Amino acid sequence: MGQIIAIVNQKGGVGKTTTAVNLTAGLHEAGSKVLLCDFDPQANATSGLGVEKRRLKASIYHVLTGERSAQEAIVKTSFGDVLPSTGALAGAGVELAAMEDREFVLRRALMPLCEQYDYIFIDCPPSLELLTLNGLCAADSILVPVQCEYFALEGLSDLMGTLRAVKARLNPKLHIFGVLLTMYDGRTNFSQQVAQEVRRHFPGKVFANVIPRNVRLAEAPSHGIPVNAYDRHSRGAKAYTQLVREILDRRP
Repeated sequence: MGQIIAIVNQKGGVGKTTTAVNLTAGLHEAGSKVLLCDFDPQANATSGLGVEKRRLKASIYHVLTGERSAQEAIVKTSFGDVLPSTGALAGAGVELAAMEDREFVLRRALMPLCEQYDYIFIDCPPSLELLTLNGLCAADSILVPVQCEYFALEGLSDLMGTLRAVKARLNPKLHIFGVLLTMYDGRTNFSQQVAQEVRRHFPGKVFANVIPRNVRLAEAPSHGIPVNAYDRHSRGAKAYTQLVREILDRRP
């Protein structure tokens, strides 16, 4: 039975999609069966794994509206399987609002796939609205990327409040899989201070490996490939490879 992990932070620009894409590719390369559910209307995770959005016949939007099953919408790539997104997902919140048990639509769609995969990642949008709520209700756990910059912890209290509310009312099993420090610059005292503060707030939950600032991580998506295919020897690629090992070591 695969783990469903929502990658979530309502702040944009923290490395959420970069993490979703590169963990999917890294775990796939390591031999795990991985599915990335792109649940963000910007669809950057879809294009980041080389899927051409304009050629899609089905996406996660069609799954939510009942036009296709999740199995029918999956696209297989060299870097792992993808449940792709398109801009159409931006309007799904309105349609979801009218549905019965609207918080559990994504969960119902993904559950039949759990036997096929070791990991199912959900790349959530940078907000705490109905799409993200669906991601939290579908997930077993959350992975939270935190940027090593000023205001890094600002907004995390809102996310933790939402997590507690979802756990209490909708998804009792939901827990924190891990907190990931991103855009880390070990040369500065400030990055080190932010890292210490995050570890103090989330004792035992912060990954030992951190993701550095690295130009190759920023360049890879424009080529439609993860960083380990773009520049395997870059600091960014090595950091995600180490993170993959850390995650695999956690597996029961």
